[in-house]
Amino acid sequence: MPAPATTYEELKETIAEAYPRLSPQLQRLSRFALEKPHDLALGTVAAVAQANEVQPSSMIRFANALGFDGFSQMQQVFQSHLVERSAPYRERIRQMRRGGEGGEAGVLPRFVGEAIGELQQLEEHVDSARLAAAAKILAGAPQIHVLAMRRAFPVACYLAYALNQLELQAHLLDGLGGMLGEFAHTIRAGDALLVASFRNYTPAVVETALASRARGVSVIAITDSALSPLKPAADVCFELGDDSSRPFRSLVAPLCLAQALVVSTGHHLAAGTGGGRPRKAAKKKNGGRR
Repeated sequence: MPAPATTYEELKETIAEAYPRLSPQLQRLSRFALEKPHDLALGTVAAVAQANEVQPSSMIRFANALGFDGFSQMQQVFQSHLVERSAPYRERIRQMRRGGEGGEAGVLPRFVGEAIGELQQLEEHVDSARLAAAAKILAGAPQIHVLAMRRAFPVACYLAYALNQLELQAHLLDGLGGMLGEFAHTIRAGDALLVASFRNYTPAVVETALASRARGVSVIAITDSALSPLKPAADVCFELGDDSSRPFRSLVAPLCLAQALVVSTGHHLAAGTGGGRPRKAAKKKNGGRR
C-alpha cells in the first residue's frame, strides 16, 4: 500500500481514487470527509461515527483503507488543513512576507497577474454549451433564487441585482435573521436555484441545494472542483478550479462567469427561446408570489 497522504489535497485525491472500491458505509464516510472537513478535523471518533450512523470501528477501517495506521493519523491531515485555511488575514500576510513574496509595493502587480491567469483558466474550464444550458434554465424559470455565503456572497449579490435588471424575478436568499431554511422551503418545483460556494463549502448552501434538487428545482452551481459537494445537486455545474495554496483566493473568475451568465440569459430572452416573463407580468400571473 502506498504511503498515506500528508496534505489535504493529496488526501482528497486518495479518497476519490479509493471511493469506487469502498463499501457503502465507507463511501458515506468519504462523502462526509469531502463535504465537512471541518467536522472531521474537530470531531471525535464517536461523534463522527454517530453523525454518519456507522459504528466507531468503521472510522478505523476508513482510515486504514486510505493508508493510515488509525483515525488520529488521518485526522491530523484535516486539522493541518483547517489551521492553514483559518489563519487570520494578518497572519497570512506575515507568512507571505516571510516567504519572500514581496512587500506592499508588489501587492497590486501580484494580484493582477494572478487574475489574468485565472481568467485564462476560466475560458478553458467553461464551455459554451454549459453556459447556454444554464442561461436557458434561468430564462425559462418563473422565479430565480440566488444563494451564496461567506466569500462567495458578493457573487450572489451581483447575480440577484443583474438578473433583476433583465426584469426577471430574482430573489437573494441572504439568510437574514437565521431564516434561510424557511425561505428556502418556498422555492417550488420549476423554479431555478443559483448557488455559489467554494472550499471550504458552506454546509447550509450545500444542504439547500440538495434539498431543492430533490423537490424538482433546477439547480445551477458555481464552484471550484469536481469533488465539490454541490456537484451532485446541480443540473449545470461550473467547476472553475481553485489554487488553494494561495493565501488569498480571488473572486475575479466567479464574477466574470456571473456576468457572462447574465448576458447569455439576456440573449435567450431577446431571442425568445426562454419561457421567463418580465417581472410585472409574472407578478400578475402568480399573484405576487415572493
